[in-house]
Amino acid sequence: MSIQLHAGERADRLMSLSGRSNSDKKNTLRNDTDEPLPAAVEIDGKSVPVRWQLKTSLNASPDRVSFLYESPSPHLRLTSKWEARGAFGAIEHSIHIENLTAREVWLPMVDSLRLDWHGVSQSSLRNFYVEKGADTPSAHGIHMDNIVDGYHWIGKSSTYAHPIEGEAREIVPVEIVYNSAGEQAGWYAGIEFSGRTRISLERTGNNLQTVLGLNPEPGTYKTRLAPGESFDTPTVFLGAFTGGPDGAGNQLRPWVRAVLTNPKAWQDPQYPLMVNNSWGSGMQVDEALALRMIGESKELGLEMFHVDAGWFRGVGDWYPDTKKFPHGLAYVADEAHRQGLRFGIWVDWTQAALDTDPGALNVHDPKVSDWLAADVAPDWKPEEFKGLTIDIGDPAAHAYAAGEVKRIVEDYHLDMLEHDGYLVTEGCTRQDHPHAPPVQGSMKKHHDSGFDFYLASNSTDVSYHSVRAYYDIYERLRREHPGLLLEICNDGGRMMDFGSASHGDYFSITDTYDPLSNRRAFFDTSYVLPTAMLESYVEKWPAPRLENFLYMLRSGMMGWTTIMLDTTVWSQEQHDAARKAFELYKRQLRPLIRDAQLYHVSDRPDGIHWDGVEYYDPARQAGVVYAFRGSVQDEKQHRFILAGLDAKAKYRLHFEDGTSQDEEVPGSELMEKGFDVRLQDPLSSEIVFIEQIVAAKP
Repeated sequence: MSIQLHAGERADRLMSLSGRSNSDKKNTLRNDTDEPLPAAVEIDGKSVPVRWQLKTSLNASPDRVSFLYESPSPHLRLTSKWEARGAFGAIEHSIHIENLTAREVWLPMVDSLRLDWHGVSQSSLRNFYVEKGADTPSAHGIHMDNIVDGYHWIGKSSTYAHPIEGEAREIVPVEIVYNSAGEQAGWYAGIEFSGRTRISLERTGNNLQTVLGLNPEPGTYKTRLAPGESFDTPTVFLGAFTGGPDGAGNQLRPWVRAVLTNPKAWQDPQYPLMVNNSWGSGMQVDEALALRMIGESKELGLEMFHVDAGWFRGVGDWYPDTKKFPHGLAYVADEAHRQGLRFGIWVDWTQAALDTDPGALNVHDPKVSDWLAADVAPDWKPEEFKGLTIDIGDPAAHAYAAGEVKRIVEDYHLDMLEHDGYLVTEGCTRQDHPHAPPVQGSMKKHHDSGFDFYLASNSTDVSYHSVRAYYDIYERLRREHPGLLLEICNDGGRMMDFGSASHGDYFSITDTYDPLSNRRAFFDTSYVLPTAMLESYVEKWPAPRLENFLYMLRSGMMGWTTIMLDTTVWSQEQHDAARKAFELYKRQLRPLIRDAQLYHVSDRPDGIHWDGVEYYDPARQAGVVYAFRGSVQDEKQHRFILAGLDAKAKYRLHFEDGTSQDEEVPGSELMEKGFDVRLQDPLSSEIVFIEQIVAAKP
């Protein structure tokens, strides 16, 4: 892939984007729009025009270039940066603006990227995008819109992702646009930021316009720049591909891994881990249960024990409840380590509540009260494990949170830290925080999932500052504890985005844990994020037969696997089957989950009919198909048509459960006609391994 750039006197422009098809044909898109440099700023309540002038090109090389613009009055400096950090895949873009005046300046909305592709003549254009699995996956999950003349779409993302009836759900912030005919060539563009962002796409005749960046809603956006301060637009990425959504995903996922994620995690041969989580017992977790679960984890072959909510004295009071944990959390962590396991905990570290013990974050403490998004009512009470979010965009709150997170990790001997709830505040009434103040009368209070949150005219700027603070805290934590794993939960999949992928190691992808919800959430998000980062929690589910039990486990074993039920009640047969399944995951499935290409070889799971996914790694010349039978009584057989194989090679299919005889099949046949899986019982599964046995002749 390549781009052409032009530095104009007043703004730069991406002139064209080119990619090559499978037939080595060059596909080129041409852009008619300059980069979105602000035309005016506000100083002392008045609009002041900005006249940008090109100064120079900086750091020019084949893989990066920066264009420098200045405005003499008001004195501002703007750097438009383009960079290809990976040896393949996407190119990134961001805009950096500095206030060189001696006065406070208010910037208007500055979009990260604007494109106006002209000469778009295909009648079969599609826009593919993926919903977050927030709360529970919807009936849709993935969307494939026809882009006809007059098409207008806006996809939004934030750290809250409240599903609202009648409104579009939030998306993982990336668009995949392609021609559904021929080689299905196209382009994708996404945002590397966890705050309130949006992507818009609109077609007018043969022109296709897209805008990516911060979300201008709900109010007129502006952000404050004190003298010497700077503002950065969310970084965006742009790439070209062939092969439709799976082709885009098989380029995007490795690029995200190589460029955005934590290399330390991928160097760990146990990544993604197999985890035992205490939430199967809810808030009742205590020392005795934890120690028993550690022993169970060791016996089953699991690799980390995770204490979920319920261990603390109270919300905002992140010290162990001495009645539940008389020896403290470090004692439990040390026992896990003695048994060869890692240890992690749940915490919602930006929450304040009512506890008054030393170290607690109390909403009635005047210092803490000023950190809150809004004043608290005298009779306010927290939920069982949720309180009110402090605005970590405020420097004092930021400093407190950084110190508290560091203390938690070090005092409790953690290998993993999970953050949940609503880490980043979305609206704030305070006038003395760095963000813009809300317009009077714009603040609205909402309640969702046991939590109060606020939305106002300044919400995007509040979110912007709070997310930057969150990133800073976790970047510091990474430097001090490079081996620490970070789980991003936020009520299951509400904060799934590429900025989070840069600052955490894995995502909880849904807050609903039955087999169908796990497979739906995985099916959706695996199009755009590395599958090793996609965590499914396996919850207690009716499993009268061993086939149903394996169906339950395997529905959560396609990416990162966390068991969230009481394994002590399993029968000996179930224990044996689980131990065998976990060993198979570690030995054969995990390497493919980490490294292989992924193909969605069925319709999206509906729990009624068959569904499945295929992993295939050309380097290993091996792969696997996860096959799941639905609830329909008369569908005992299903044909899966594979992808990504060598048509001229021959492959052996091995049916792990022995539901069919192993067979040897040419790659061309597997990709044209497919192969059959037969299962006698509804809600059962099979694992089919693919191994190349005869190479293609030269």
